[in-house]
Amino acid sequence: MICGRALVRNGKTAAGKQRYRCLECGASRSGERPDVSRRAELDAFLGWLLGAGSQAGAVSFGTARSFRRRTAWCWNISPAIPATGEVHDQVQIDGIYVGSWCCLIAIAGEHVIGWQWCDTEKKAAWAALLQRFPAPRVVITDGGSGIAAALSDCWSDSAVQRCLVHVQRNVRTHLTSRPRTEAGKALLRLGRALTRIRTSAQAAAWLGHLNDWYQDYGDLVRARTYRGTTTPAPAWVRANQTWWFTHDRLRKAYRLLERISQAGTLFTYLRHEFIGLDIAATTNRIEGGTNAQLRLILRAHRGMSEEHQKPAIEWYLYLHSETPVPPARLIRPEHQTPIRLPAQTAPDQPHGPEEYGKAATAEEGLWARKGWAGRP
Repeated sequence: MICGRALVRNGKTAAGKQRYRCLECGASRSGERPDVSRRAELDAFLGWLLGAGSQAGAVSFGTARSFRRRTAWCWNISPAIPATGEVHDQVQIDGIYVGSWCCLIAIAGEHVIGWQWCDTEKKAAWAALLQRFPAPRVVITDGGSGIAAALSDCWSDSAVQRCLVHVQRNVRTHLTSRPRTEAGKALLRLGRALTRIRTSAQAAAWLGHLNDWYQDYGDLVRARTYRGTTTPAPAWVRANQTWWFTHDRLRKAYRLLERISQAGTLFTYLRHEFIGLDIAATTNRIEGGTNAQLRLILRAHRGMSEEHQKPAIEWYLYLHSETPVPPARLIRPEHQTPIRLPAQTAPDQPHGPEEYGKAATAEEGLWARKGWAGRP
């Protein structure tokens, strides 16, 4: 076995094949250089994994079975993006679900700077990702679960910009795309106008329109219905609940816009101190530029197990970082021959008959029967 770390030519065999010798382990072999063949296999593996082609058409390895056999060791490589300590002007963060896993992703500009695997989007998972990097000047987020608490702990000095597209979607979710009341229609128009705001004057006018809406329809937001009246209780009302807001969905849509505007995270990209930085108002760059490509990869290889979906995601994110090391330089000897853990022996069982067991015994009339109704 030759490790292939530092190979030199060592003459030729009687059959005319080139012989190589490793300077570290001293072993020699003839034929194709192992490092060259491993590079070709890894390149073919990544070309198939990040593309839409089939395994049989990836390279001239023969059949798809031959391709899987020769590239099986490539699954053992786990790429990682090293932290550089650079302070970015803006960072976009978002998560994408892959089977039962969730991949939290952070990008700066056009490049991925890191990712974190977790089960769901929660504070601990976001904190594990954010604490790897210095706090940027602005972070753009969709306001998912756990993000606000993690940002408060890890990036408390960073300004927060809520994704306006996600705010629009949330408003539409509460009101539907065709509200029946005039109050709902007016509030939906305010939500749709968010992505058309380009100046501070337009933002101030929008906030004024939101305040005017509350002056006109605030009584609907505060209206309550009490149990015992002729109006039946909605299905979402609890059995022990004595009252509820009459226009609950309208109230949720307004409270969402009110809460974000009061927090100052709705028009962060228009602040005077960020002029010239081209701060994004949405997470479209990570949604359409990164997550969309990841979904295309998973769709092209649908049926792939979760164990293989995760390396596919990691390779795409790694290769779209700012300065990725060539994949061939990540190959290690342990990737080709993984270290096998020693087999674990079963714990010693106590001697003598067990007092309470679950096995079927003939004394209790329970045993493995044969034939019809237990008759031999």
